[in-house]
Amino acid sequence: MFSFINMFRLVALLEGISYILLLFIATPIKYLAHDPQYVKLLGMPHGILFIAYIALAFVFKNDFSWNNKQFAVVLLASIIPFGTFYVDRNYLKAAK
Repeated sequence: MFSFINMFRLVALLEGISYILLLFIATPIKYLAHDPQYVKLLGMPHGILFIAYIALAFVFKNDFSWNNKQFAVVLLASIIPFGTFYVDRNYLKAAK
């Protein structure tokens, strides 16, 4: 069923996947094989998903009643590999 919480969870999942692909596949290929096409291919979608994740976190901050520490964890998770998966499991799935 469509809901805004499910949309946030989907964005968190896709942002996490795109970040992992960018860090652990595209970047090593760029520097080891001298082929930047994968970074170019994944960079823009990841950037859009990153911005969407941050924007949705601000939108849902009050709905989830996150205190400042919880909100900081949600925001910092976007720059830590596998962080959005942690947020989904511990903050978003529980609120569903």
